[in-house]
Amino acid sequence: MAETVHPFLVGAESIEGVLDKLVGLEPVFLPVAEKREALLALARLSSRVEALQAKLIACAGEVAEADGHRDVAGWLAHRTHASGAAARRAQRLGVACDRRWQRLGGSLLTGQVNVDQGHVIAGALDDLASAAALVDIGAEEWGEVLARAEQHLVEQAAHFGPRELRRLGERILEVVAPELAEELEGQQLADAERRARRRTSLRIQHLGDGTALIKARVPDAVALRLTTSLEAFTSPRRSSDGAEQQPYDRRMGEAFCSLLETIDPARLPLHGGDATTMMITMDVDALVSGLGTAALADGSRITAGEARRLACTANLVPAVLGTRSVPLDLGHTARLFTPAQRKALALRDRECRADGCSIPAAWTEAHHLQPWSRGGRTDLANGILLCSRHHHLVHDDRYLHDRMPNGDVRFARRR
Repeated sequence: MAETVHPFLVGAESIEGVLDKLVGLEPVFLPVAEKREALLALARLSSRVEALQAKLIACAGEVAEADGHRDVAGWLAHRTHASGAAARRAQRLGVACDRRWQRLGGSLLTGQVNVDQGHVIAGALDDLASAAALVDIGAEEWGEVLARAEQHLVEQAAHFGPRELRRLGERILEVVAPELAEELEGQQLADAERRARRRTSLRIQHLGDGTALIKARVPDAVALRLTTSLEAFTSPRRSSDGAEQQPYDRRMGEAFCSLLETIDPARLPLHGGDATTMMITMDVDALVSGLGTAALADGSRITAGEARRLACTANLVPAVLGTRSVPLDLGHTARLFTPAQRKALALRDRECRADGCSIPAAWTEAHHLQPWSRGGRTDLANGILLCSRHHHLVHDDRYLHDRMPNGDVRFARRR
């Protein structure tokens, strides 16, 4: 007596027989209308076959167990030399439709929904199901919400592709249960903000070449606030020296440096009994001449010119050493320009006073014409506004600078 073959296998073999006949035909001679119909028919058949395979994978765990594989997706990828990722993707869809979303599974098998749409719909429904703990609703009522969501997305598959369905799925609760949507969104945002705070970190790695690598992970709102602040520094830099043509990341890096230098030290937390302060150690000759180097508190070194520039804006205390490394001076009490003086300088100068520069006063730094290190006074007569770039140049010994008759500063590179 012949062994009875299951109709499922008989059907699969018959499909393969039909495909063998189609392979022998030459489609190039089909009229345009029939090519159109054939393409749509094969796309529909291909999707239905994939859906049928996913359904079979979902209930074929004993196949993997019999051959010692971890799961049937791994077994199938090994035996067919196919992509393991594709097999596991099919397995996830089959399990989701078998255990949770039977309406979607039926629509996949009939061709009402294609496989690409099915993956998107299943993912959206799973995300919605996982949000049950975030809303105040009973299990039975929540089940009805999920059923309405599944029905709505399956119906919309007749009109939209995977991309549009993904967007619909993200806001599906607003359609099927608008009274719960706002509550759920608030809970999800609160959870996301708590996770973001827990994951917040910042690391600084000194590279040994005069630079340091700063890597930070912060909440989205903080990142947006930082980006807005940095772009405020970069946006008005439209001078004739080509600074606006610098790469975006270079301009943002320079803006970050400028942002740190403009922070009001009086608003920082007390640190060791005083507002956060930078300590710089340098020889008195280097301070006066602007030549040589200076040491920061952590042992790293900067040029004396950079130290003198920082003295104009940063809350630093220069520990000036004499010939026997004895501290001569720990800073003047009235070294920084006051907010009132800054406003007066802005009204007077209106923009950067470098020749040809039009950076607005709001984005400039106050500079001592007679250096503070040489006894220059912190008053309006001895103050001038320079943008960050030209403030660096005025303390750069590679450049000469002199006052023009109108009070602007002209720069020239040393030859």
